Amino acid sequence: MATTRAEFMEIFPQLTKVLLSDLTSFGATPEMTERIKQMFEYNVMGGKMNRGMSVVDTVKIMRNETELPKDINEKAMVLGWAVEWLQSFFLVSDDFMDESPTRRGQPTWYRCEGVGVMAINDAFILESAIYRLLKKYFREEPYYIDLVELFHETAYQTELGQMVDLITAPENDVNLDRFSIQKHRYIVEYKTAYYSFYLPVALALLMTGTPADSPAFKVAMDILIPLGIYFQVQDDYLDCCGDPDFIGKIGTDIEDNKCSWMVVQALDRASPEQRKILDENYGRKKPAEHALRVKQVYKELDIEGLYKKYEDQAIAEIQDKISKVDESLVPKQVFTAFLNKVAKRTK
Repeated sequence: MATTRAEFMEIFPQLTKVLLSDLTSFGATPEMTERIKQMFEYNVMGGKMNRGMSVVDTVKIMRNETELPKDINEKAMVLGWAVEWLQSFFLVSDDFMDESPTRRGQPTWYRCEGVGVMAINDAFILESAIYRLLKKYFREEPYYIDLVELFHETAYQTELGQMVDLITAPENDVNLDRFSIQKHRYIVEYKTAYYSFYLPVALALLMTGTPADSPAFKVAMDILIPLGIYFQVQDDYLDCCGDPDFIGKIGTDIEDNKCSWMVVQALDRASPEQRKILDENYGRKKPAEHALRVKQVYKELDIEGLYKKYEDQAIAEIQDKISKVDESLVPKQVFTAFLNKVAKRTK
């Protein structure tokens, strides 16, 4: 049985209490404790929490159980929330670097009263909380150091993806010569796929007794990284072509000068005249006609049709990989569960 958001949320107050109680050993003042509490509640909660819940669900599949024993469930929940803490660390940092005004329908953390540049240090604390939780709940486990190394490795991969993203599309400096299909793939693989798709499954594998040197991890990576890339390409497509009333937001990748799948495909196919239109209109926030001119080029090049072909091919290739999985290493259900959540989504 899939973990519900309500079930996952139940343990959050406990984990927050553990982290806040831990502060006394560092001589934290009540003011510090209250600020960190507020920062956790504002940034860690509020998302869809799919990454964190995926850890718990994968543990259930690996153990072939619809309900986990209480102690196992708690540990799986802690690892799930550790992924959510990692996500919050990335988002607070990313929003500050991108000067983003909102996140999840509310002001980004650095724009909240009394925060500003202090958001940088807050992001560091969010990351450190991961390792406090791992120490508290997993210090005696034989796979403890593997968990620590996995989080460090994933954070590094994501930071490298963010670096390429920032270099490729710096704020207020539009230059489409920096964009390419290869750079887009690197960004989405390193910035999204590792921590969003591979990390939850790798954590569940370690927790259920899979040795760190098992070929199961390569099996997982070979399927989940392409799935994560497909997910982000899908996100790029929906940002441009999705129904804002249905997906719940108005896409701004064009205005924000994002190195998206849509624009790199257009650049690869554009005539000199179309390239000139893209150069003159991409990454311009106002007026709205700039984005409309870019979308007209997309229409002329049938980038939407190209996406449909890409999607069908990506799903077929992932399904083929899953069909060949040795279930003595990883149950196929681990991967079909992820694919079923992602395939042909419209929001």
